[in-house]
Amino acid sequence: MQYLAKLFTLFVLLFSTPSFAEPIPTPTPLANPPIPHVVPSPPAIAGKAYLLIDINSGYVLASKEPDKPVEPASLTKIMTGYVVINELRNGNLHLDDMVSISQKAWKMPGSKMFIEVGKQVSVHDLIKGMVIQSGNDASVALAEHIAGSEEVFAQLMNKYAKSLGMTGTHYVNATGLPNPDHYTTARDLAILTKALITKFPEEYEWYSQKKFTYNGITQYNRNKLLWQDPTVDGLKTGHTESAGYCLVSSAKREDMRLISVILGTASAKMRIQETQKLLNYGFRFFETHKLYNAQQRLNDVKVWEGTRDLIGIGLKDDLYVTIPRGQYKNLKIESSIQPQIKAPIQNLQELGTLHVSLGDKTLVERPLVALADVEEGSFFKKVLDQLKLFFRSLFSFLD
Repeated sequence: MQYLAKLFTLFVLLFSTPSFAEPIPTPTPLANPPIPHVVPSPPAIAGKAYLLIDINSGYVLASKEPDKPVEPASLTKIMTGYVVINELRNGNLHLDDMVSISQKAWKMPGSKMFIEVGKQVSVHDLIKGMVIQSGNDASVALAEHIAGSEEVFAQLMNKYAKSLGMTGTHYVNATGLPNPDHYTTARDLAILTKALITKFPEEYEWYSQKKFTYNGITQYNRNKLLWQDPTVDGLKTGHTESAGYCLVSSAKREDMRLISVILGTASAKMRIQETQKLLNYGFRFFETHKLYNAQQRLNDVKVWEGTRDLIGIGLKDDLYVTIPRGQYKNLKIESSIQPQIKAPIQNLQELGTLHVSLGDKTLVERPLVALADVEEGSFFKKVLDQLKLFFRSLFSFLD
């Protein structure tokens, strides 16, 4: 019996290979971990709804009624701008295109860039009039030029909203003028703002411009945080009597960018004050770290019955975490891998799970995916691996 046990041991040594070639990199723990950091509750914010998120991790730092349907007022123009930029990127629109101003655009109530009916205005000027001066006339002129009518343009807006996962939003116009069927949520506005900033960083710079002069009239950006806080570089104000005063802003301090959405405050001054409170809270008490790059090789795992014995694994997308300040080295990162991974394997096929936690709280769980294809091996290779698995399981049973 002892001879058989030794024989089995020999088979295991010959036929088995380690499941992992190297450990997944993790933060280095401190010899004496610090006392857990206490994060205060968010400040009291005056408004119907609000949301503060980190743009990279998506972590919600503070919120109130983030999924409550509300009137977006001129925050609607964030989506109007998003559609316009997509048209530019797709080559269907050019900044130097000239737009004929309709009577409807000219007669729009509310904020204006003061375009004149029958005149030709460049797309570039209309974008600035919409983004900086919040011109309802500019928004309608762009909508009509792109889609033929504002109604058809609203259909485009809704299609883009659906594609972004904005499940609580519906548009009927390009301006945000009140309509019972025209609504959004703080969460959807954050989703849209993230898409605008990450997909179109060059065009996003338009939202940081403080003034624009057209037709001899200079108007200033209503987002006064652009003067008050140098880390703020956008985005858009909104106001109607029924919606109250609203503001979507974004700020970047060092490598951390936050998006703040405040809806339904009582005054223009209050929307600035409350947004500043939210941003200061987020930056003061939290920090964001990029743990791994998209498709970075984190480890090797054993593959059976394939043309190769090992395959690299990683994450499909970049992984960021937002945590209380000073807690990075207390992160715990663990992984679990599927047993007996067999070929064929496709690139980005899920092979396991990465688990990130802080204390007893799970922060992130992400699939670990294959970083290459592995085809089935030859008949001989498959038979050999099956023998290896047989002896491995037999030895495990005897053990």
